[in-house]
Amino acid sequence: MKEVQKEVQGDAKNISSLLSNNKFTVDYYQREYRWETKHVVQLVEDLTEKFLDSYKMGDERSAVEHYEHYFLGSIIISSKGEKRFIIDGQQRLTSITLLLIHLHRHLAEDAERQQLLNLVCSTKFGKSSFNLDVPERVVCMNALLNSKPFDETGQPESVTNIIARFRDIEDGFPDNLLKEEALPYFTDWLIYKVYLVEITSYSDADAYMIFETMNDRGLSLTPTDMLKGYLLANITNSDRRNKASLVWRDRVEALLRLGKDEDADAIKNWLRSQHAKTLRERRQGAKPCDFDIIGTEFHRWVRDHENDLSLTDSVAFGNFINEDFLFYSSHYERVRMAAKTLTPTLEAIYYNAQNNFTLQYPVLLAPLKNSDSNKEIDRKIRIVATFIDILIARRIWNLKTTTHSTMQYAIQTLVLSIRNKSVHELVDILNERLADEVAFADNSSFHLHGMNRGQIHRLLARMTDYVETRSGRESRYKDYVKRSSKRGYQIEHIWANHFEFHADEFNHTNDFENYQNRLGGLLLLPNSINASFGDKPYAGKLDYYYGQNLLAQSLNEKAYRSDPEFRKFREESGLPFQYHKEFKRADLDARQELYRQIAELIWDPQVLSRELET
Repeated sequence: MKEVQKEVQGDAKNISSLLSNNKFTVDYYQREYRWETKHVVQLVEDLTEKFLDSYKMGDERSAVEHYEHYFLGSIIISSKGEKRFIIDGQQRLTSITLLLIHLHRHLAEDAERQQLLNLVCSTKFGKSSFNLDVPERVVCMNALLNSKPFDETGQPESVTNIIARFRDIEDGFPDNLLKEEALPYFTDWLIYKVYLVEITSYSDADAYMIFETMNDRGLSLTPTDMLKGYLLANITNSDRRNKASLVWRDRVEALLRLGKDEDADAIKNWLRSQHAKTLRERRQGAKPCDFDIIGTEFHRWVRDHENDLSLTDSVAFGNFINEDFLFYSSHYERVRMAAKTLTPTLEAIYYNAQNNFTLQYPVLLAPLKNSDSNKEIDRKIRIVATFIDILIARRIWNLKTTTHSTMQYAIQTLVLSIRNKSVHELVDILNERLADEVAFADNSSFHLHGMNRGQIHRLLARMTDYVETRSGRESRYKDYVKRSSKRGYQIEHIWANHFEFHADEFNHTNDFENYQNRLGGLLLLPNSINASFGDKPYAGKLDYYYGQNLLAQSLNEKAYRSDPEFRKFREESGLPFQYHKEFKRADLDARQELYRQIAELIWDPQVLSRELET
């Protein structure tokens, strides 16, 4: 009997219907998970803001059923026998799964946690497996689901990205939703009111045909395309319109070489940096304003604000592309490249990006003017990037969050205050801002805890590199900051995890562990070395330290005998370096103070004022 050909099916499903007891997998030739920080941050921001548009404190939980829904796009599935292969949409489904795991960790009620667990994994014939079932990810996903440590060393690209993006979700999820009674409401809304269209084909050929059709550039207009069409249509002079069209094409092509959606990101950051005026009020139910609307529909925002943008005639529309878009998109491209690659004089941009501070770009563009000289532009960018670097370091040191949701309002107000300012005005404004911020001295017990390991690692990498480069050595920051590769570095506790070694100074294990985790008791060492002798007592490690980076060497008396550049650095900086034959509580205190003073030098606000002298 001839088999009846099954048709392509499309079905709108909420996340609960899509993931409950359904298994998906990914073909071997396209299984990498490659979303970047900005994609996950944008997803979390879009979802939480859409939820907060409907949520009101005091609502009955049943009211969530009537909240506005949210459409998350489509996924394309090839169904072959009992297996369902994701042709398009694995980035979103993986990210949604990570968000569900994050919520599972924070919900208090067992029934609510179980509800999410059923969407992440399910049991068949007594065997539990993840609903997004990719074998190489299983160990990593189990670690995340069960809040267990996971060794990233030598892992495939998808696995390291999954770990990194989960950290981004932890960093970027709004604190107010975690702390308030709203979290169960948000969870209900996410799984029942967020929809995707599942397009199912019963052959790979049909599935890929659908994928190619839906992604054909000629058939789907992006917001960038629509803004281009609107602007060019209002340029009546054909020569000027042709010039503007070429400028637009060249700039968009250059931006897309940076990565997917970089053209749209450049436009958003340009418009926010130069033209956004209104901010969403910091209260529940507040309506979206300029900064928010530009992020979701910048093409409509420009059209609706053409008078505010002085788009009054053909010449103005032409200049908007030929001058403004050309200028700001070019500098956006430059700072984005500096965020990806450590660039001389623009290092702070790279450091900020490593701290996942995606909010830096509109701030970097805000003070720039078309009439600025190249020298002024460089100084302004350096000043702003350095300010952000100092701000982030101080907040991390004082255990304050730097998440997108926490910092967004402050950054938007900063954009407004520094827009088009001169170098002198910029330095004054930013120094005033820093004067109101916490300082390193405000937290003498800065320590490692469960949520800040990555931040501590980056701080130690900066401090280690600072001591070495100021002592005449080559920079090795890019080596020190690596965590997951075989040649990467790990945080070393100078005190091994043995309370009995320090029972003479501590009465309880908890007191010892809290002290052990203070920054002054930490170093960076290569993964292989750290694993081989990290459990030894201090006396058994001191000679090993001498063979490592200079910050580790400085514990050993030998480091003070024959290195004239290190001696010169100590004398000029006044830093209280000293060797430690033993490492008792008082020694760790001395080391904590040394690290604080190193931090004061690295992240010194006077660096901003020095730009006035160049």
